[in-house]
Amino acid sequence: MVRNKWPTNARRQLVRCAWLVSVALLAVTSADAQRAGGGRGQQDGPPPTPGGPIYTPPSQAMNISGVWWTQSYSPKIQIMGGGDLPYNEKGKSQYASNMAALKDATLKDEARRVCVPDGLPRILGNPYPFQLIQTPGRVTFVYELNHVIRPIPLDKPQQSAEELEVAPHYSGHSVAHWNGETLVIESAGFNEKTFLDATGAPHSDAMTTVEQLKKVDDKTLEDVITVTDAAMFTRPWSARFAYDLHPEVRLEDYVCGEKHRDISMVKGVVVPK
Repeated sequence: MVRNKWPTNARRQLVRCAWLVSVALLAVTSADAQRAGGGRGQQDGPPPTPGGPIYTPPSQAMNISGVWWTQSYSPKIQIMGGGDLPYNEKGKSQYASNMAALKDATLKDEARRVCVPDGLPRILGNPYPFQLIQTPGRVTFVYELNHVIRPIPLDKPQQSAEELEVAPHYSGHSVAHWNGETLVIESAGFNEKTFLDATGAPHSDAMTTVEQLKKVDDKTLEDVITVTDAAMFTRPWSARFAYDLHPEVRLEDYVCGEKHRDISMVKGVVVPK
């Protein structure tokens, strides 16, 4: 009995098709395993920490990512060493004028009325939580209050004096660098539309600030800001703000004048009856 033999080309084609099918099945199986977390290229890791970093900083002390909430609130800024703001005569006159105008409603606190940014240093002491996000070359402050965002580059110089004068910002223009385990933030180019605190304390557009931001321990952050404004003050002065880590908190939407989250537990907050 003579058996029919396939042509050589047909056999080669059949073998090639079988090989392609096996490769395709292997690829699909591998992709499914990767999605399921069982692939060789994917290692099982710890679950993400709420409010944790989205990249790994050089050291734990430099890991400032997370949701932070002030330990206390004061409508009037408290300067280090105590006492009143060291206004010069021009500053004293402007401050008295602002307080009187706020009282008789001829001057409006626009940050509370139309949700413009509070500016520095007022935003640092606000009684709502904020989130710090660290990415390569940048630290970003996301404040719940008024949806204020401060993106601060770590790898760029400050803008020129001409650029700062042409485009002043509510929160100024900021750049930062690490000095050991302290983040140093330098800001300039402010407009004159903000107050230093809720009492109407003024500043000029020549104001500059330097913040020293560092972790006191794993659950405490401090920000010491030094304000220099020769047009309004007799000397530079500093204020310190301290925050607790709150990984259980998520930022919420905020609308001026509408009911929001409960902040009565923040020391210094007086809830209207």
